[in-house]
Amino acid sequence: MSKLGDLGARLYRGEVGYDFVGKRFLWYGVSILITITAIVALAVQGLNMGIEFKGGAVFTTSKSSVSVAKATEVAEKASGHDAIVQQLGTGGLRIQISGLDTGAATDVKKVLAADLKVSEADINADLVGPSWGEQIANKAWTGLGVFMVLVVIYLAIAFEWRMAVAALIALIHDLTITVGVYALVGFEVTPGTVIGLLTILGYSLYDTVVVFDGLKEGSKDITKQTRWTYSEVANRSINGTLVRSINTTVVALLPVAALLFIGGGFLGAGMLNDISLSLFVGLAAGAYSSIFIATPLVVDLKEREPAMKALKKRVLAKRAAAAAKGESPDEAYEAEDEPQVVAQGRPGRRR
Repeated sequence: MSKLGDLGARLYRGEVGYDFVGKRFLWYGVSILITITAIVALAVQGLNMGIEFKGGAVFTTSKSSVSVAKATEVAEKASGHDAIVQQLGTGGLRIQISGLDTGAATDVKKVLAADLKVSEADINADLVGPSWGEQIANKAWTGLGVFMVLVVIYLAIAFEWRMAVAALIALIHDLTITVGVYALVGFEVTPGTVIGLLTILGYSLYDTVVVFDGLKEGSKDITKQTRWTYSEVANRSINGTLVRSINTTVVALLPVAALLFIGGGFLGAGMLNDISLSLFVGLAAGAYSSIFIATPLVVDLKEREPAMKALKKRVLAKRAAAAAKGESPDEAYEAEDEPQVVAQGRPGRRR
C-alpha cells in the first residue's frame, strides 16, 4: 500500500488525525479575512464585465501582420473606448470593443481595415446589445436562487436543517471568494464565467455531502455512549474522508490548471480564462469550505442542543474520573460493553 493510502486507512480508523474542529475559530478567522478582502475588492475595483453584459462590437479580421499591441492602439484610437485584442490561431485578430453602438461600429470597421491593412470585406463585425447580457444575468440569478433553495430542502430532508444551513453558508462563502478573485485580478466576466460559477457549486456541495454523510453515520446513537463528544465524532468524520477529498480535488484541479495556466497563460488563449479561473478558484474554495467551514459550523449548531451538552458533560466527567484513578482513556472503556462510534459510523464492540 502507498504511503498516502496507508495514511488514509489510519485516518479512517481514527489512529491518527488532525483537530480541525478544535481549531475552527482559526479557520473562521481566515475565512472572514478572505471574504472581507473579496468584498472590498468588489466594492473598490468592481468586476470587469465582458461585452456580453455591457454591449459593444467584436471585430474578427483575416490574417494580419499587425501586432496585438499595435491593433489595440488602433482600435482604441478609432473608437474612443478600451479594446481587447487577441491573436487567433488562423493569424487573424479578434478585437473586442465595449460600449460601441451600431453607427459607430461601421466607422470603426473602416478605420480598422485601413490601419490593419486588410480588406473591409474580410472584417466580420458582430454587435452585442446590453439587454442580451442582462437576460443572461437574470437567468443566472434565477438559476442560482433555485439551486440554493433545492439544496437547503434536500439537505434538510436527507440530513438535518443544521447541515443545510452550514452547507448554504459554505456555498455563499465559495461564491464570494471566487467573485472577489475576479475583481482582484481583473479577468473579464463573460457567460463562461457564469457557467463556471454555477458548476463549482456542484463540486463544493459534493465534498460537503461526503463529510456530512460520514458524520450522520458516525453520530448515530451517539447519546448512548460516553466515549466521544459530538465535536470529536465530527472531527473523525473529516479525517476519515480527508485523503479522499484531497485526491478528488487534485484530480479535478489538474485539467482546470492546464486550461488556466497553459492554455490561457503560455498559449495566449485568453478566452479560456473566463471559465477556467472560476473553476480553479471555486474548486479550491469548495474543498476548503467543506473541511474547514461546513462541518465546524454544524458542530457549533449541534452542540447547542441540551442532549449534546449533557453528552459532553458525561464524557468529560468520565475522563476526569479515569484520570483520577490513573487510568488511560482506553483503559477506562475496557470494562464497558457499549457501542463504539468509529470514523465512518459503523458501530462495533470493543474486544
